[in-house]
Amino acid sequence: MAENVPYPVQFDIEYQSKMDRLTSFFRPIWAIPILIVLGLLNAAGSARHVTEAGVSVESTAGGIAAGLFAATVLMIVFRQRYPRWWFDFALELARFSARVTAYLLLLTDRYPSTVEQQSVHLEVAYPDAEHGLNRWLPLVKWLLALPHFIILGLLVIAVMVVTLVAWLAILITGAYPRPLFDFVVGVGRWATRVWAYAFLLSTDDYPPFSLR
Repeated sequence: MAENVPYPVQFDIEYQSKMDRLTSFFRPIWAIPILIVLGLLNAAGSARHVTEAGVSVESTAGGIAAGLFAATVLMIVFRQRYPRWWFDFALELARFSARVTAYLLLLTDRYPSTVEQQSVHLEVAYPDAEHGLNRWLPLVKWLLALPHFIILGLLVIAVMVVTLVAWLAILITGAYPRPLFDFVVGVGRWATRVWAYAFLLSTDDYPPFSLR
């Protein structure tokens, strides 16, 4: 990726100077309804059937997101196409998920909308699958992204600790400390770039190891 050229995935959350102490205290409870909605959208489908031998077998599918990923891999590899409506649906689902996550992590007081972007901004450039994407990379992007997965796993643990500290700070001062806020948003930005590279398959540019 050339210098000074922005990565084709942009993620940011507007900082809120004052937070509501009451809703922050009960945030895990307030978030339950919208978490159920998100869970239904991402839930794996399953079916149970009985074999000729009389054995009950349960088969599980990967859900909407996994289905779209598998279908996109096949389309890029065999047809070098990326249907725009598949991309738009996956992006809107990711935006909704980001709003729910931001609310749960106390990064915003606004209850997640199923339509509006609100204070959570996620933009991904639609790719030119025929000329801008390598048709074979989707088969190995998840493997190439393993270093990111390892680092992000550690960063997620740090985010949990930071969120707990921020929760206490909000209850005492009514504000989310800006350095902690920037760190959590930075981890979200990093994770979003890796997601777009390895699973949305929207770019071949390797994600930078950066919170900025």
